[in-house]
Amino acid sequence: MDRRKELKAMYKQMKPEMGLFLLQSKTTQKCYLEGTQDLKGSINSAKFKLNFGNHPKKELQQDWKKYGEADFTIEVLETLQYDKDETKTDYSEELAILKFLWEEKLQQKGLTFYN
Repeated sequence: MDRRKELKAMYKQMKPEMGLFLLQSKTTQKCYLEGTQDLKGSINSAKFKLNFGNHPKKELQQDWKKYGEADFTIEVLETLQYDKDETKTDYSEELAILKFLWEEKLQQKGLTFYN
């Protein structure tokens, strides 16, 4: 029974990897950029929504349907480290800044984004 409590406590202390990922069409070269506190979960969620036909970015959804999943690449652009202060739980501001910086970098490279 103690082992179960120990595993439960370890699970609660685990922190998902957070950062920024890019979903890009090889055909159109258009990009979808998302900053998230759970990279793996958000990537899975985006793929699920696209495969289900329910992604909020309609233009991205149309291209996914038209060209198929194989036409898209998913890349983690940057990960964000957790603060040493254990009480901090909201990293939305840091992720927004990181997203803004990457949008500028990618636009300088000539990439466009889904509306």
